[in-house]
Amino acid sequence: MLQSTTQQQSYPASGKTALPVLDLSLLDGCAAEQQQFIQQLRVAARDVGFFYLTGHGQSEQRQQHILQLAKDFFALPLADKLEVQMVKSPHFRGYSGLMAELTRGAPDIREQFDIMAEQQQPKYSRNNPDWLGLIGPNQWPGALPQMQQELLSWQQSLSDITVKLLRALMLALQQPADALDSTISSGPYTHMKLIRYPGQTQGSKQGVGAHKDPGYLTLVVQDEHSGLEVETEQGWVAVAPLPGAFVVNIGELLELASNGYLKATMHRVVSPQAGLERFSCAFFMAAELNATVPLLQLPSHLAAEAKGPASDPNNPLFYQVGQNVLKGRLRSHPDVAAAHYSAPQTASQ
Repeated sequence: MLQSTTQQQSYPASGKTALPVLDLSLLDGCAAEQQQFIQQLRVAARDVGFFYLTGHGQSEQRQQHILQLAKDFFALPLADKLEVQMVKSPHFRGYSGLMAELTRGAPDIREQFDIMAEQQQPKYSRNNPDWLGLIGPNQWPGALPQMQQELLSWQQSLSDITVKLLRALMLALQQPADALDSTISSGPYTHMKLIRYPGQTQGSKQGVGAHKDPGYLTLVVQDEHSGLEVETEQGWVAVAPLPGAFVVNIGELLELASNGYLKATMHRVVSPQAGLERFSCAFFMAAELNATVPLLQLPSHLAAEAKGPASDPNNPLFYQVGQNVLKGRLRSHPDVAAAHYSAPQTASQ
């Protein structure tokens, strides 16, 4: 029997975290506090690419409520979950079972429920780009009617936080705060997952394989069990849960746009020990699907500190955001690709 996830808590001791801890509320303080936060953000986003975020305005009680929604959903009978199986959605929304998603070609041992913005499906036209298939309605389980309103509200709250962070990052790079606003003018591209990781068996321990996130920013709410790990110069480091804090990481699109100054870091999730299960909620924010992302012109003293490879403004990730998002989804969900998409070259990259 699975042990209760309220037992055997693994929170880090106060002041002993693997990542920097940043307080977003400083941005609403005096000028000195704002500059303190921007400086801390610049260092964390450049040197680590991961940090804890406190002072974000979302109570720990609300976070725990979202994790309880995840537990309630994954506890449903399989038939109820299969009613909203992702393979039924060309928009990559809904439930996917254990080993249904691939990371670097290997199956992840997790159950998931994916949503994005609630949208109308565009009218079909032969001239539509393939990535317009990402736009459409979510699937919602009939057995939990409250999920729709609560998850969409939560997703919007996280979107607002990431927009605030994105603008602060632009200030940290000595750019105008609105330097990337044109890429999210109609609202950023958002994607959220409720996730359940079962305990380890004798097989793979890959909760999620090592990868970088492709977009701008990611926010993660963890339960009390460790599992998330970040690759550092000292090796893989466990990111223990910190009550009330989000874990934030930089995506590849920001790394490219900053010419490698901001760091998109490899990370993974190791399955919990046998007899335990782990729940989390991951939120991903990126540029609009039809956006053209600029290559930021950093001042010389910041450009000299850039650690990543030089960025090519002709890289399709800058001007084919939608197509690159679609490629990633097709690669990760081959069952959805086979059911709804007919261009195998899109999924092969």
